[in-house]
Amino acid sequence: QVQLVESGGGSVQAGGSLALSCAASGFGNTAYCIGWFRQAPGKEREGIAGIWTPRNSGYYADSMKGRFTVSRDNAKSTLYLQINNLVPEDNAMYYCAAARWYGRACSLSPTDFPDWGQGTQVTVSS
Repeated sequence: QVQLVESGGGSVQAGGSLALSCAASGFGNTAYCIGWFRQAPGKEREGIAGIWTPRNSGYYADSMKGRFTVSRDNAKSTLYLQINNLVPEDNAMYYCAAARWYGRACSLSPTDFPDWGQGTQVTVSS
C-alpha cells in the first residue's frame, strides 16, 4: 500500500530557503507519478512539481518554475522539494501525492492523484 510522509516544513524568513522531504513506500515495481502540491487557506490546491519514477528529472507547473526544484534519492525512497527565495505567498500546507502511471504523461492536477501524505506546513515571515 502506498504511503507518503512529508517533513521539513517550518517557519522561515522571507528570502530564505527550505527543503521538504517526502518519504515514499509501497510502490513495488510499478511506475508512478509523484508530485508536490500546496494549499493556502481559502485557495485551491495547486501543483508545484513532480517526477515520473522511471525518470530522474522532474517536471514543473509553469507558474512554479524558477524557485522550486524537485529531486529524489532512490536509495532513501525520498522525494525532495527545494524552495528558494521564499516569499509570504509561499505560506501553505505542502503535500506530496502519488498516482499510478497508466501510460499518459504525468500531470499536476490534484484530482489525478489518489494517494496523499498528511502535509507539512510552511510559514514565511516578512
